[in-house]
Amino acid sequence: MAGTDRTKDAVAGGPAVILVEPQLGENIGTAARAMANFGLTELRLVNPRDGWPSEAAKKAASGADWIIESAVVFPTLAEAIGDLGLTYATTARPRGMRKSVDGPQHAVGALSGRMAAGERVGVLFGRERWGLTNDEVAMADAILTYPVNPRFASLNIAQAVLLFGYEWFRQTVGEAPAFARDGGEEMPPLADKADLFRLFDHLESELDVGGFLKPPEKRPRMVNALRNMLHRAQLTDQDVRTLRGVIVALTGRRGSGIDTR
Repeated sequence: MAGTDRTKDAVAGGPAVILVEPQLGENIGTAARAMANFGLTELRLVNPRDGWPSEAAKKAASGADWIIESAVVFPTLAEAIGDLGLTYATTARPRGMRKSVDGPQHAVGALSGRMAAGERVGVLFGRERWGLTNDEVAMADAILTYPVNPRFASLNIAQAVLLFGYEWFRQTVGEAPAFARDGGEEMPPLADKADLFRLFDHLESELDVGGFLKPPEKRPRMVNALRNMLHRAQLTDQDVRTLRGVIVALTGRRGSGIDTR
């Protein structure tokens, strides 16, 4: 559908869109085009299969060159979301995790509220063929799923990004963000994912020493359960420092560079 008018003011910003191990440059390009349609401008790529930069992605973006040219590539998902607070993982499949499962309307309200409070936020989108792994979903705070035909719930990357972008644009452009509209108390910022992951590593290493994460074949499931529990708490920077201080006090071993104030 034609409709590009470069004389109009650009809408820009929104949550970071994180594509995890996208396989084809064309799919990255069509996702970037969907982002441009609805004013999303920050694209992060985790280990794209065919490398980067990609001429195929630029062609498929159909003029959304600024998004392609400013895209940032990360080797791992942990690095891609390390500076973010609230993150959603998109999936159509039940994962058996105790995470909040939200539709796009609620997710956009939560994300816009956090952005209005000064946080950086993001949405994770998985691979073309099989989406996100359970471990990757476990790294997010909550799950975003769309109301689609349960018999045919599979969406391609551009469709998934487009649906989110539409709801983001509908709720936020021309209106005050949800946080400002609600007029509630100021929300303390969530801890960056990098700090949260350091807490996970600290806790899990001490639980290994204490013999809690046994037997070995059950360790991955136990670790994901612990991480999901902490994600649901939506920890602030101070929460993370306090919990790391609690671990130090209980174990008597101070980790390197831990600030528990």
